Amino acid sequence: MIRRNVLKVLASTSIAAVTGLTMTFGAFAADTIKIGAVAPKTGPLAGGAVITQWPNVELWVKQVNARGGLKLKDGQKMIELIEYDDKTNPAEHIKAVQRLATQDKVDFIIAPYGTGFNVAAAPIYAKYGYPQIAVSAISDKIEELTERYPTLFFTLGTTTSFVEGVRDILVKMKDEGKIGNKIAMVNVADAFGIELADAARPIFKDAGFELVYDKSYPLGTPDLSPVMKGAKASNPDAFVAWSYPPDTFALAEQAIIENLDVKAYYSAVATCFPAFAGKFGSKINGVLGAGGVDPTTEKMMSYRAEHEKLTGKVPDYWASANTYVSLQILEQAIEGVGSTDKAAVTEFIKSNTFDTIMGDIKFENQFSNKFWTVGQWQDGVFKGVSSINVDGAVPVVEKSGWN
Repeated sequence: MIRRNVLKVLASTSIAAVTGLTMTFGAFAADTIKIGAVAPKTGPLAGGAVITQWPNVELWVKQVNARGGLKLKDGQKMIELIEYDDKTNPAEHIKAVQRLATQDKVDFIIAPYGTGFNVAAAPIYAKYGYPQIAVSAISDKIEELTERYPTLFFTLGTTTSFVEGVRDILVKMKDEGKIGNKIAMVNVADAFGIELADAARPIFKDAGFELVYDKSYPLGTPDLSPVMKGAKASNPDAFVAWSYPPDTFALAEQAIIENLDVKAYYSAVATCFPAFAGKFGSKINGVLGAGGVDPTTEKMMSYRAEHEKLTGKVPDYWASANTYVSLQILEQAIEGVGSTDKAAVTEFIKSNTFDTIMGDIKFENQFSNKFWTVGQWQDGVFKGVSSINVDGAVPVVEKSGWN
């Protein structure tokens, strides 16, 4: 019998795991619901996951257990959380899910972190019937993927929507005479960056822009100075990077060093991180990035306060809230069904509307068409400036140097 209020350490030759059990003494296994979580704690994507994914899992588990657990037909059940580090390795992620399903026998598994991981792991989640609410994944193949995998749900949007959000801002700036038509574009060479760059090329061209620089780089590239030097040498009017957390920081640092003087500077994942502002301060005022929030709503303010209070960390201004929303959806679906029947919970998610910190969320063909596309740092806050079916966008401000 496992004592609750302790840390149980699990290990194998290929997977390092730590299980946090937020329980009370004397609880029995029958009084718990086992929830699995697999995401990077090490490797190139760990920097993003430890900001966006893991703190929200911690927050949700603490809140649910503080309320006495999930309300089922046979009583309230406390959450037992089992965590695995996938080391930013898709093969490790799949092995961890296999272990959660067959050895740990968890009732539900929280979706992966990152587009590539959600797509790569979808078959194993579907094989074992786990609802997979992908909150850190965008794709133009959503219809194809959800038809193939009936347990897969998307909440963050499509690739085309993200590109079009950037395009619309650049077109407006061009029409107002603030920028010319030359774009320097770079992308991380994984599923996320490649798909965005592929979508952006024709979209930018059709909008009258010229790609004067178009460069990809491997995930985890330690030195991005050659990339930024090449971008600056192309003399662009705007810079666009379809980037992941490590490179988002590295590109901004190199842009400052090289003094890439553009009126429109955009980078993707991690631009919205509080640490981004913490590192660069007022230099990033006017920098555009993926996502956004409306930080002024009552629900969002309450969420952000609770996040910092219970985890000791400040949430980011985009996917943190989306991750928490996915857990709200899972909680409401489990309680709506009243059991851990995975098939019934999946069907409940497909056919019901959920009350979340982003308002009402409903899936149509396993897709929630309600998300932010572009945000911008304005006076120390990353605010949403472009969205699909979300209110609260603010006007874009012009970037003025790196001073």
